[in-house]
Amino acid sequence: MTILVTGGAGFIGSHLVERLLSAGEQVVVIDNFNDFYLPSYKRENISAVLGNPNLTLYETDICNTVSCREIFEKHGIEKIVHLAAYAGVRPSIERPLLYEEVNCKGTLNLLELSRIYKVKQFIFGSSSSVYGNNKKIPFSEDDPVNEPISPYAATKRAGELYCYNYHHLYKIPIACLRFFTVYGPRQRPDLAIRKFTELIDHDQPVPVYGDGTTQRDYTFFSDIIEGVVSALTRQFDFEIINLGNSTPVQLARLLELIEQELGKKAKMKRLPEQPGDVQRTYADVRKAERLLQYKPKVSIEQGIRLFVAWHKGRKK
Repeated sequence: MTILVTGGAGFIGSHLVERLLSAGEQVVVIDNFNDFYLPSYKRENISAVLGNPNLTLYETDICNTVSCREIFEKHGIEKIVHLAAYAGVRPSIERPLLYEEVNCKGTLNLLELSRIYKVKQFIFGSSSSVYGNNKKIPFSEDDPVNEPISPYAATKRAGELYCYNYHHLYKIPIACLRFFTVYGPRQRPDLAIRKFTELIDHDQPVPVYGDGTTQRDYTFFSDIIEGVVSALTRQFDFEIINLGNSTPVQLARLLELIEQELGKKAKMKRLPEQPGDVQRTYADVRKAERLLQYKPKVSIEQGIRLFVAWHKGRKK
C-alpha cells in the first residue's frame, strides 16, 4: 500500500512518516519546506529516514496541481494523510489570504486528485480551533462549529466541509481528525511549550497573554500518531473525530511544570489577551475511543518531562 503524507517533514508529519516506514509501508511525502519557521528544522525532522528505500520525498507545494498530479500518476497513491497547512491562530490574522490559499485551495486540489485517481481513503488533519469559544464542555463532534474566531480556524472548518462535499459527491471515504494542541519533540518553535522552554532556559522574558487561566487540552504527539494510524487501518464513510488528551491544563500550571523540569524560574512578561485566542479547549474523546480504540496514554507531567529532555539533548 502506498500512503501519501502531506507536510511529512513537519512536526506531526515526520513522526507519522517514521511510524509508517517502521511498519513497512511505502510512503510518499510532499513538503514545500517553506519559511514559516526555519526549513532546517524540517530537514532535521525528516533526516533520519531519508535513506529508507520505502520513502520518496517531493519538495513541492500542495497548491501546485501539475506536480501533484505527476506524483499521483507515478505512485498510484492509495491513502492520503493530509497534514500540510499554514498553522497558527495569530499569524493567520496577519496573513488571511495566504491561509486561504494554502489551507483551502491546497486541500481542494488534493481532494480533486483523490477523485481522479480513485484514492481509497483520505484523512484530513483538522484542528480543535474550529470549536471557537465553545460554551459547552467537553467539545463534542456534534457541537455546532459556525463561529470560528480566527482565519486559521475558518480555513480548517472549510477543509472539513470540502471533505464532506467530496465524500457526498464521489463516495471517497474520509475521516477528519480534530487535533487538540499537539506537543512533543520537534514541535514548531512558535508553539507555546517549545517557546516557553527555550525562553526560560535562556533567562529570557516569557510573554504571558492574559491572566494565565486560559486552558488547553495538551496532547502528546505519540497519542495523536496512535489515533492517525488507527484511522488508517479502518474504513469510514465520513467521520469527524476528536483526538485530544481530554484533560485541560491552565497556562499557569503548564509554566510551573516547565520550570520544574528545567530547574529555573520564568521571567513573566504580562500582556493583554490576543484576538483569536480561545479561552479553553477540551476534547470529548468518546467517539475516538469507540471508533478507533483511542486512549491517550501520556499525562502532561510525563509529556513535559519528555519534551524538556529532548530540548536538553538538542543543546549538546
